Amino acid sequence: MEKVVNFNPFTSPLPQEVPLKDAPLIRVIAQLRFPPILSIGKSDFVGSFQEAICESYPILQPEQTQGFTFSHQGVVPMAPQVTWRFVDKADNWNWRVSLAPNFLALETTTYLSRRDFLKRLENILIALNDSFKPASIERFGLRYIDRIVGQNLQEISSLVKPEIAGMMAVNFREHIHQTISESLFTIPDGDEQIVARWGAMPAGATFDPEAIEAVADPSWILDLDMSVSKNRDFRVEELISEAQHFAERIYTFFRWAVEDDFLKRYGGQL
Repeated sequence: MEKVVNFNPFTSPLPQEVPLKDAPLIRVIAQLRFPPILSIGKSDFVGSFQEAICESYPILQPEQTQGFTFSHQGVVPMAPQVTWRFVDKADNWNWRVSLAPNFLALETTTYLSRRDFLKRLENILIALNDSFKPASIERFGLRYIDRIVGQNLQEISSLVKPEIAGMMAVNFREHIHQTISESLFTIPDGDEQIVARWGAMPAGATFDPEAIEAVADPSWILDLDMSVSKNRDFRVEELISEAQHFAERIYTFFRWAVEDDFLKRYGGQL
């Protein structure tokens, strides 16, 4: 296979994919935000959506969440909001669908393939359309999160590009307790952007408890989130095409960020 080096991750074609048998991918999330649909907060109206997805996500686990907003008076609590959580199994779920009056999300901790994820996403978008017919959307995004632990963490500077290794490449890295970098990239000739976060965290720490669970050991995270924020019509076919594009561009950035040794370490065949 031709080695992929020194290419622009925002304009280069999708590189040849290298499946990783032991990929360190811990979570993939797709989220759609739309103007509030108040009926989603009422159990009487959610039944049709539940029936449409129950074969894959049979367990319902509703949650009450307390929101806050900022005003000239300071932090002001908002009315509690219900989020309907549909999971594939009650304990240690692998797949979860979250539905609230202003968003729909699909997430997994056992990602199989791009095709599988996009098909599942298409199914829940169709269910949303059939049940609630959202007229428009405000934001759509896709996020991939990798975590490195153990011996691979100690060798991280040889597994990722120097630009990504950063402080983890210094000769006094044993003194680093935490180092997190964040960059916002805009995609040429489009409305998309990528937020990339990477760095080391101590045991028991996380910079996003909703998406990255704290673990008992020190770890290194690569978190890539691509999205578009603009008001537009809700169309399932367009969203799935966009999700495909997001996944491919995120993978291109991932391939720019990691060295061939990373791919080999996690079971890739070069």
